[in-house]
Amino acid sequence: MATVAPAAPRAVAPGFACVAGGVEPPRGRCSLALGPVTAAGIRELVQGAAGVLPAGELERKLALARPLRVKLGIDPTAPDIHLGHTVVLRKLRDFQDAGHLVVLIIGDYTARVGDPSGRSEQRPILSAQEIEANALTYQEQAFKVLDADPARLELRRNSEWLDMSMENLFALVRTATVGQVMQRDDFATRSARGEPVSVLELLYPLLQGYDSVAVRADVELGGTDQTFNLLMGRDIQRAYGQPEQAVLTMPLLIGIDGADKMSKSLGNQIGVTDPPGEIYGRTMRIPDANLAQWYVLLLGRPLAAGADPLAAKRALAHELTAIYASPAQADEAASEWDRVQVGRGQPSAIPEAGYSANGGLVHLPALIAELFGGSRSDARRLIAQGGVTLDEKPVGEVDVSPDSLDGRVLRAGKRRFVRLRRDGA
Repeated sequence: MATVAPAAPRAVAPGFACVAGGVEPPRGRCSLALGPVTAAGIRELVQGAAGVLPAGELERKLALARPLRVKLGIDPTAPDIHLGHTVVLRKLRDFQDAGHLVVLIIGDYTARVGDPSGRSEQRPILSAQEIEANALTYQEQAFKVLDADPARLELRRNSEWLDMSMENLFALVRTATVGQVMQRDDFATRSARGEPVSVLELLYPLLQGYDSVAVRADVELGGTDQTFNLLMGRDIQRAYGQPEQAVLTMPLLIGIDGADKMSKSLGNQIGVTDPPGEIYGRTMRIPDANLAQWYVLLLGRPLAAGADPLAAKRALAHELTAIYASPAQADEAASEWDRVQVGRGQPSAIPEAGYSANGGLVHLPALIAELFGGSRSDARRLIAQGGVTLDEKPVGEVDVSPDSLDGRVLRAGKRRFVRLRRDGA
């Protein structure tokens, strides 16, 4: 494929550190050469990775003995970062700690397209206001893992270069064919089923690849579901006459349900800004079979051979809570968990909620669904199974007197508590 000319100057991020091409690095950034690459150093950088592509490329980049530009793009399609996102962020931190420069791209433009990776249907389109609000929380939460020192991190938004002229867009789309893009598993599967694949979705791998051109990435990180996009970035860099990036992929963290990758849409996530008790309690719900993966991907070390699953889970929950809240809050969350889950007691702080009788009995399934979510039929089943109590006494009826509820603690399941207050009382 013929080499195309680079885009307009605005497409090239300022402050390229330690790269070829005569671009002046900013003062104080990446001015020092790194020491010699060691086998132990390489092993540490790739620990936990699912793949490093192509073979030997990362080693060749590291042999340049200069700080590498290590790229990660995150589309702000939701307001919060969960532990699944931190898997790649932690690996970025490993590169920072090894002396390299992280380029974190907030995909405020690619979020308008929606990454089709791993999707069986088109993503919903977000408004510019939603994307902007999400972008602000994303970058703030990412700093819970990354070092925000400007000498070690370059924070960018891809609207800087993707808000391009039609001439530059035409140059970009000429770097790939429809056949290449349709080789993606998710596109091919949807096409084979006769389901639509929009032209906008076909553009996504090219736009992500152009991010690598714009920031002159030496290395790009992502989950295993991003492999196609990351390799496409190499093709596009080559078309623009740039050295091709190395690709490092990380496994997808399985959510607390033990079945699917962590995702807010599946409700199996733990957010990095969740309350300490939620981080601790939801971690305690993961299946024993997933402990080994969580230790490696979230703590950076293997689960000890022969470890007792409950003790290992408690240690994991405490450490994650300490990381994303504080050690003191982790201690408090552990004590609360013991009191409620082991001792079957009530939490030290219980929220209050009002209810109304509307002149008759209170239908508990409706009240439970209103207070905690879920359906009335789910609430009925929970009552029938003895999973609903009032002041720790099992409830058998679905319709109860409003006077019998006022001031009492309603418990639904193991972890949902509320103190009821009658409206107008």
